Amino acid sequence: MSPYILYSDGKGKIFEDTSLYAVGRSGWDAIPVPEDEWIELPDGGNLYELPGRKGIGIDVETGDMRLCDKGWAVAAFIPPAHTGFYLAAYETLADAPTLPLFCYTAAGWHDDKFFVPAIRIEQDIRQDCSGYDQTKVETGVEKLLNAYPHNRLLKHIGTTCALTYQCPAARNFFLGRWECPVPTSPACNANCMGCISFQPEDETIVSTQDRLQFKPTAQEIVEFTVPHLETAPYPIISFGQGCEGEPLLMWETIREAIIEIRKHTKKGSININTNGSMPGAVDKLMEAGLNSIRVSLNSARADIYTKYYQPNNYKFEDIVESLRVVNRHGGWTSINYFVFPGMTDSIAEFEALCELISTTGLKMIQWRNFNIDPDWYLGKMGLTDTGECLGVKQLMEMVHEEFPEVKYGYFNPPIERMNNFDVDFAH
Repeated sequence: MSPYILYSDGKGKIFEDTSLYAVGRSGWDAIPVPEDEWIELPDGGNLYELPGRKGIGIDVETGDMRLCDKGWAVAAFIPPAHTGFYLAAYETLADAPTLPLFCYTAAGWHDDKFFVPAIRIEQDIRQDCSGYDQTKVETGVEKLLNAYPHNRLLKHIGTTCALTYQCPAARNFFLGRWECPVPTSPACNANCMGCISFQPEDETIVSTQDRLQFKPTAQEIVEFTVPHLETAPYPIISFGQGCEGEPLLMWETIREAIIEIRKHTKKGSININTNGSMPGAVDKLMEAGLNSIRVSLNSARADIYTKYYQPNNYKFEDIVESLRVVNRHGGWTSINYFVFPGMTDSIAEFEALCELISTTGLKMIQWRNFNIDPDWYLGKMGLTDTGECLGVKQLMEMVHEEFPEVKYGYFNPPIERMNNFDVDFAH
């Protein structure tokens, strides 16, 4: 099965070009996609027009690669729990605008269906599109804001996260289930190129959401997280969200909150999503009762990481040490691994990832699609050649072969799953 290439007419309509088979992109290169790597576009996926870009495909008759000259290229956004194997393949024209901060997976058309080269890496249904009833979310927001009318943090999570940005975790919280987001920090100690909550005014990309503007108190955190841990199924509370800076900069407040939470309930798990920059703070949080950590990485190579994150007052070695600290305390360690086909699956990256796993005792890889304009990212990183690549699917297989105990997924697991990961907690 080889899907046909898609193109947009520039007016919101998408068509197939039956003279060209769709291909994928790895790094800078357009390459054929193995037939067994295509799956039907999952529910919750979207298709994007890529203005100023011409799609690349394989000519059905000659087998040669050429441009589709009928309109703009098309890419897919694939929903949570799925990881893409290839980027959309296109040639960028000189006046093309920079793409916003979304993922741009290859897409095609076959047998009256849209297809993408991807895998469902996580069976947990917690962010499946079909699981949300917006009316119930709105009711949940109203109910909790009435119950805690003076809580600034709850108001932010409700009105900004759940209702304005429709953050899946925030919506789940107001539906009374699973993972509750707890943003805490208006400041950050990194200057990530693709930051989704803050971009310099002179930059061509725009942040997708506004950053938290205040420092919540421990009491504000405790007030709504304790009831969530007490009543929600498979409950988690997670510090470190897309609408904030680096939560470890607020570690004293988080520590105070954790201590107070655990005075009221022993249920559920407490997680932090972080850049892992302050191992000393992580140690204090683990002593207070933190259960798990998820460290975000665009690369397991220090030079690639540093060029993207542009850290202030910390080094890649601090991240490695933070993972070690959590494991020494018996906690759960994950990385939020930004998958960029053509970089993540390079041989050099595979070797660095294996080194990271073996030196930290990493327990889980969350294979997340990198939300960034591919040309812009590679250009900013100064990468004209990304090296020999394995393919994302083969990378996943090779890492599993090398480290069969390392779990794959997309979400932070609840405590029940940490204790028995092979049991299905999807429903």
